[in-house]
Amino acid sequence: MNIEINTNHVSGSVGIVETKYFTFDGLLLENGETLAPVTLAYETYGKLNADKSNAILLCHALSGDAHVAGYHEGDTKPGWWDDMVGPGRGFDTDKHFVICANVIGGCQGSTGPSSTNPKTGRPYALDFPLITIGDMVNAERRLVDFFGIEKLLSVAGGSMGGMQVLEWMVSYPERLKSVIPISTAMRHSPQQIAFNEVGRQAIIADANSRKGHY
Repeated sequence: MNIEINTNHVSGSVGIVETKYFTFDGLLLENGETLAPVTLAYETYGKLNADKSNAILLCHALSGDAHVAGYHEGDTKPGWWDDMVGPGRGFDTDKHFVICANVIGGCQGSTGPSSTNPKTGRPYALDFPLITIGDMVNAERRLVDFFGIEKLLSVAGGSMGGMQVLEWMVSYPERLKSVIPISTAMRHSPQQIAFNEVGRQAIIADANSRKGHY
């Protein structure tokens, strides 16, 4: 059964939105490897003003993606932070140009383990290089450069998104006017590391995993 949402009646909604894609030649990772080419899936809301001073970058959490607000065509569920992004909302799209990109390694449109490895012609799977929060931020910076934005009005995000905000503060302080790190930390605790290892082992134990080549 298909259910259509009339977003004209959803107060403050940005309405129907579309994911876009930005591809660049390559990215030098912090481990010394080069990931090439690199595609970032991203969405934008609102309009960039003439002097490009109203841009806000939102960074998503571990299980998030670029779809922050509004509805994709045919969807009944809005983006993950729809309550906060839109006309008259916390991130007011009548005033601000809001950007969100799926992180590299995210597998929601950006280059990640499910992408084709140009060296083999097959999905990277577990051959995908280990990446850091710094690598994610460096890729996001390339997207910001693509828009010709010299300084962001703000960078905001929670959890792993908040870690990206902290990395932006350290790596590119001259590119920021403000930051909003939410529910985040500089590093994982031993408990977090242990919980994530349990998840990894559960996946690896699947007889069909074939080292990531499901």
